[in-house]
Amino acid sequence: MTSDSLLYAALQMRRGDDSRVGAERIALLKAIHEHGSISAGGRAVGITYRSAWDAVQALNNLFDRPLVVGQTGGRQGGGAVLTPAGEAVIAGFEHLNTALQTVMAQLQSAVSGHSEPHLDTFLWSLGMKTSARNAFRGTVSSITQGAVNCEVTLKISDTVQIVSLVTKASVEELGLEVGKPAVALVKSSFVILAPGAEPLITSARNCLTGVVLRHETGAVNDEVVLELDVGKTLTATITRESGESLPFKVGDKAQALIKASHVILAVE
Repeated sequence: MTSDSLLYAALQMRRGDDSRVGAERIALLKAIHEHGSISAGGRAVGITYRSAWDAVQALNNLFDRPLVVGQTGGRQGGGAVLTPAGEAVIAGFEHLNTALQTVMAQLQSAVSGHSEPHLDTFLWSLGMKTSARNAFRGTVSSITQGAVNCEVTLKISDTVQIVSLVTKASVEELGLEVGKPAVALVKSSFVILAPGAEPLITSARNCLTGVVLRHETGAVNDEVVLELDVGKTLTATITRESGESLPFKVGDKAQALIKASHVILAVE
């Protein structure tokens, strides 16, 4: 039997933000570990600096702990290392991938020989798809009941919490309760940015302070990425005019304002 006639399967994990963890992103993690930076790791696997950053951002936000941590340095520098969680994801993915290929070999043998396949191991799937640019996995830390709506606070790291305003019916349907994991979804266009770290008095329920990691300019809109905590980032889309009048630079302190009603909650 030739290699072209063999069955193969692609292992893929996903959770939120339409972000998928497959062999390509595992290869990126390996490259970052080998080369010591996100930009160099991206070049090693043949993707752009921005694509590498986006992949790392999605991975860090969607796992319980950051997989990659590093220092800012722009397109030409800045170190990055894998955390123990990142190393565990690589090892776990490779273990599952090996098992999956074994299953496929058993399946092909079963189809060819009409025997019963032993499908003891199969895909690990982590959930859902969404168009929201930001997806944060966390744990419900509090629920404040109202007559119609409830205020749900989700702890996404030791120092960062996000508040969402949802209906009582949604709380019941999602089975939300203190201590239960959930995912907070926020469209990048819903994030309002302000320079500096001084607290602002606004009607926005969420005022998150961070450091600018990246500011990408575009013809119409700019994209600004803030680091809220180690490995936890937030992306905001602002107009080109705002990007010029408020020139957020890498390393600058900034605040992200998000209305509680703009935070969507999801569960697995």
